[in-house]
Amino acid sequence: MYHRRHFLNTLAASSLAALPGMLLTPTARAAKATFEVTLSDAEWKKRLSPQQYAVLRQADTEAPFTSPLNKEHRAGVFSCAGCQLPLFSSATKFDSGTGWPSFWKPLDNAVVKAADNSFGMSRDEVLCRRCGGHLGHVFDDGPKPTGLRYCMNGLALSFTPGAAPAA
Repeated sequence: MYHRRHFLNTLAASSLAALPGMLLTPTARAAKATFEVTLSDAEWKKRLSPQQYAVLRQADTEAPFTSPLNKEHRAGVFSCAGCQLPLFSSATKFDSGTGWPSFWKPLDNAVVKAADNSFGMSRDEVLCRRCGGHLGHVFDDGPKPTGLRYCMNGLALSFTPGAAPAA
């Protein structure tokens, strides 16, 4: 019995020691990177709605099926809501059934990926290349030709209708 209790105490202590790193938001980890557009928290809060700030700057996730952009089917460009960098062409948007706007490919030089090991999961976080805003995550269960699903928060995006850039 002593050995079991010792093992459980050691396991609990090591789990608690790892907890701060697990709970640290992906964007907080990425904050050490330098981006073209760098604003103070006060400036971001002035520029963004409280919900957009939570997603873009604190790596929150909007509830599924709540974004109007999930049902946006016109030709155009999806840009970063924080800095307006064009990110995705409507030509690469597809209905993933997940409740978030999904794309199979970003525009060239639009996004960067960062390792996200928060909450005990290993995922690839997708950030705006210019401002470092948290957009969502990329998964390898998307359609051809890439097989990728860029699952984006609608709050992190803005949409401009018009000619869609080629995929």
